[in-house]
Amino acid sequence: MSVKDLLRSHTSVRKYTGEEIPRETVIDLIQTAQMAASSHFVQAYSVIWVTDEEKKQKLAKLSNNEFQFQTAGAAFLFCVDFKRLEAAGKKHGVDITVDTAENVLVGVADVSIFAQNFVIAAEAEGYGICYIGGARNNPKEISELFNLPDYVFPLFAMTIGKPTKVNETKPRLPVEAVLHENEYNVEKYDELLDEYDAIMEKYYASRSSNQKLANWTKQMADFLIEQRRPHIKEFLASKGFTWK
Repeated sequence: MSVKDLLRSHTSVRKYTGEEIPRETVIDLIQTAQMAASSHFVQAYSVIWVTDEEKKQKLAKLSNNEFQFQTAGAAFLFCVDFKRLEAAGKKHGVDITVDTAENVLVGVADVSIFAQNFVIAAEAEGYGICYIGGARNNPKEISELFNLPDYVFPLFAMTIGKPTKVNETKPRLPVEAVLHENEYNVEKYDELLDEYDAIMEKYYASRSSNQKLANWTKQMADFLIEQRRPHIKEFLASKGFTWK
């Protein structure tokens, strides 16, 4: 499979065969992920490989995704990490400045690019994955579970394993909806979103499992009608990110 075909075939996997992933494979995937681009090479990420069964079950419960973890071959927690950078500064007698909105953005970008490299490498080996944003439902409790220090916070969890079946790929927005040329064009959305809703309604009604009557704009409207995870700001402040 070409790299483009691999990328175009991505689907989220929520049920795995239960086959354990060998340690050497996990190390290889992490080393491959580390070759991702990083803002100013700060590499502001760490990943917790959850091999302790009790901790895995607690992470599953705190993430509200217990079903996924039951059959996964491995589970991980991806974290924004400036603690290692603090240690680097202290080696040279410097107290680094962590408490900025820019550093939060840098950390989130670094973790996301690192994780996506991990995903591509894993899928190239025949594994399936699922990002679990539910780790942000209870970030304080998850931080305590894994002893995350200040300047480190969980961004998302991930399950990985051999999928029990290959799901259909979900249609993405038309390229015209995400590509703007020379300037942002808000006028095109009404027509393009109507077209996309029709595509998604057909997809949801005809896919092999979990069929439903739904479209994209209604799902987004329902999802974004209220503030999501309002505890995040206070949690980040508790980790040392209290920027003005």
